Amino acid sequence: MKAKTLMVQGTASNVGKSVLTAALCRLFRNKGWRVAPFKAQNMSNNSYVCRDGGEIGRAQAVQAEACGIEPSTLMNPILLKPSADSQCQVVIMGKARSGMGASEYYENRAEFEAIADSALERLIESHELVVIEGAGSPAEMNMKDRDITNMRIAKKFSSPVILVGDIDKGGVFAQLCGTFDLLDEKEKELTRAFIINKFRGDKNILEPGLRWIEDKTDRKVLGVVPFMPDLQIGEEDAVVLEKGKAPSILNQNKIVIAVVRLPRISNFTDFESLARESGVNLQYMEKPMRNVLPDLVIIPGTKSTIADLKFLRSSGFADYIRNCHRAGVPVIGICGGYQMLGRQILDPDHVESESGSADGLGMIPAVTTFVAVKKTVQVRALHAESGAEVRGYEIHMGRTQFLAPVESAFNVFESQPESNGHKEGVYLCAPGGDRSPFILGTYIHGLFDSDGFRRFLLKRVRAVRGIPDFDGTLSQSNDGQDDAYDRLAQRVAESIDTQALETILEGAAQSLYTSSQSVPQLK
Repeated sequence: MKAKTLMVQGTASNVGKSVLTAALCRLFRNKGWRVAPFKAQNMSNNSYVCRDGGEIGRAQAVQAEACGIEPSTLMNPILLKPSADSQCQVVIMGKARSGMGASEYYENRAEFEAIADSALERLIESHELVVIEGAGSPAEMNMKDRDITNMRIAKKFSSPVILVGDIDKGGVFAQLCGTFDLLDEKEKELTRAFIINKFRGDKNILEPGLRWIEDKTDRKVLGVVPFMPDLQIGEEDAVVLEKGKAPSILNQNKIVIAVVRLPRISNFTDFESLARESGVNLQYMEKPMRNVLPDLVIIPGTKSTIADLKFLRSSGFADYIRNCHRAGVPVIGICGGYQMLGRQILDPDHVESESGSADGLGMIPAVTTFVAVKKTVQVRALHAESGAEVRGYEIHMGRTQFLAPVESAFNVFESQPESNGHKEGVYLCAPGGDRSPFILGTYIHGLFDSDGFRRFLLKRVRAVRGIPDFDGTLSQSNDGQDDAYDRLAQRVAESIDTQALETILEGAAQSLYTSSQSVPQLK
């Protein structure tokens, strides 16, 4: 039997569609359904590598985890990775194509629609429910006729739509009713109910407003989901970078970790596990700090290494990072940040940039050359110094070679879809044992999610910086992840009318509410 579908659309970006989709995936999975997530087209530089080497949006990998299934390229057949203001790398069914501008992308829209539809059909054939996430808003009138992700999908697959508004942004009544009014009659028919997300305070205060929405639209408000700051569920939109905690010199027992906020930062989800540690104060730096010396500097991944390397120089970050290390601060480079630590970056075929080369920071004896074929693999490795196992993935077009013998950071023993073991990354440390500042460079994304490695690293940084060992609560990144999805699903289930939601799935009449009905008490 073909799967049922349920679509989660939003009034704007960052209203919580991805997290609510994950919640619904886990909610129905816990009811015994075989569930899969789907998003036709995603625009994000936060990506994930599937077991077969295909690349998808990180949000769909998180949603697959919530479903208890292996992430697949079918779940996000089209991924757009912005590399410049008007260019995106287009990833189709997990494989990267050359960069495209908006006009070229829309010229190929029919091909991309067919690819997305085929992927969704395959998921429908092999599951009982597919929870589909929309993108942005379905009422972007300047591009509505070219939108392949929202109402086009809902119409083609007769999928009921739940429209989500974010009360934390303000104007949630205008968000929901304005979006609904801009839909055509078929789209209104498919829009079956609303959810108000990220509410803070007493829900009962909203009751008159909920009645007003239902009277005006003849659609039910399924519920009001509270703001949940402690989700421990990966977020995708770059707006979450604004949540970085400001470093404080008052709490001397906390490690201050400074992540350079590159203009084209990618895979910033790498640092969520560090941010959740109660003994860590993590901040994304937009400019070099003047009055605080951090305990660890991290240069993250980037979609455009050469362009962001120029930013490091023009902003003063290049000198700042080198000066921090001279002052005894460890430095870590991840992927593009690892490449920047070297002496030179070469791009002879202009794979990433019009510049054929650029000088690096010169902190490790390495040269990186960009090639046309992107490497996308899952990785299991042992940290050479501690022996701790890390699991992650590599996504890069650069190939790094060393100009002198160096100590490797990791020993890779499994690399999917490849299977060869090899040395990975670099670890440089001056003589002096645990108290010597170090430089670590690696292509492995997600390595901080491995609890053993993360705790060793934080202890090592404490020793370097002379900070006492931390005796507070330690975060559990992986062991507690399944519980985090259950907590998320439970909170959402307690906040919405799940019986009405199942009625929608069963294909009941479009209106679950009429003005003659009374609004049920909020849970």
